Parts: sequence; C-alpha cells; structure tokens
Amino acid sequence: MPVGSQKATEFWADMALKTKCAFINCIPVFIASDKKWSKKFKKEKIPIVGDDIKAQIGATIVHRTLTRLCSERGAKVERTYQINVGGNTDFLNMKEQNRLESKRISKSEAVISQLKEKINLENVYIGPSDFIPFLGNKKLAFIRIEGRMFANVPFSVELRLQVDDKANSAGIVIDAIRLAKLALDRKIGRPLISASAYLMKHPPIQFPDEKAKEMVEEFILGKRGS
Repeated sequence: MPVGSQKATEFWADMALKTKCAFINCIPVFIASDKKWSKKFKKEKIPIVGDDIKAQIGATIVHRTLTRLCSERGAKVERTYQINVGGNTDFLNMKEQNRLESKRISKSEAVISQLKEKINLENVYIGPSDFIPFLGNKKLAFIRIEGRMFANVPFSVELRLQVDDKANSAGIVIDAIRLAKLALDRKIGRPLISASAYLMKHPPIQFPDEKAKEMVEEFILGKRGS
C-alpha cells in the first residue's frame, strides 16, 4: 500500500486481530507505536512489528549512524537534512504532499532520537523530495549534517547514497516475518519491542541500533519476552 494509507492499514490491522494473524507494518502509519492499537494487540495476544520499515543500508540507518557518531564524539549537531528521490511508484505516490505527514515524522524521529542534545525541528528536514521517472527503482539520498566541534569550530558532512529501493527493504521484511513467527510459536502476543526497534523507523520505543540488535539476539535465544 502507498505511504499515507491510514484507513487501509487500520483495516488490515483489524483483520489481523480478528484472524489471530501476526501483523508487520512496513509503512509509516502508526499502529505498533500507537498506544490504542498496542493495547488491542496485547489484549488479543497477537504479535505486531512496526512501524515503517528501516531498510538494510538505507538513508535512515546511514543518517542515524552519522548523527550518533557526531554526538558520541562530542560534537553538536545544529542542522541536518536528508533529501530522497526515486523513480518507482512509491515516490510517485509521495508526490501527494498530504500523504507525507507521518512519513516525515517517522524519518525525523528515527534520526534525531540518536542525539544526546536535541535540536529544533525547524533545523531538520528529512523526507521524500521528488519523483524522477527514469531512475526506476533506484533511490538516491543526499544527506548533510552541520554542527560545531571543539572550540566552537564549525563542521559539515555531506553524503550521497544510491540503492535499489525494493531489495534494500526485502531482507529486513524477511527478518521481521521470522521474528513474528517466533513470537507466534511462543504464544507471545504484543508489540515486539526488540524487533521493532531494530527493524523499524518508528517503533514503540527507540533504542540505539547496536542495543536493538543485541535485544533481538536475546529474543531469538528466548532471553527476552519481546
């Protein structure tokens, strides 16, 4: 389903609840991270992973890593942007600006959650920017980070990322399916905190990626409930 499919996503979430089927929400409509929906899945004892898939080597994971690196090295990030363009139907659908509110929230929170010192949202621009038909399934991301280091000296980082948009998410979705199946087998029914934090942009609780990976491994071994 295209980005911004609020009613359609809620319809399928309801179907999962009625049919006792695990639910994996790969688009930026907030289900797993919404308290109302979270309670429904917990009540029905059905696992859910969400929200908004974090690609294998995507713009969000790269941007998160760079901003966290700056923060951990004692630098202060003051402004940052991420501009994405592509040529597939996902980018075509996102030309409708009213579909993008949750997408921008999801991507922005995924990045700024990694900073020790928060920055004003007016100094952050993250989101899809345009549809370029001849790019096909190729996605280009342009990332810039500006800030200050020791002695208030300014610095900036610029990066260009090129990926196959579909393949970039496919392996992550397979991991989400495997983890949801583990939860079903173990009769665990609620938002999967570890899987969501590691695989999704807008999980119920944000964790640094290395911590989320450790949590997922503990879940696989049966050392964590979710």
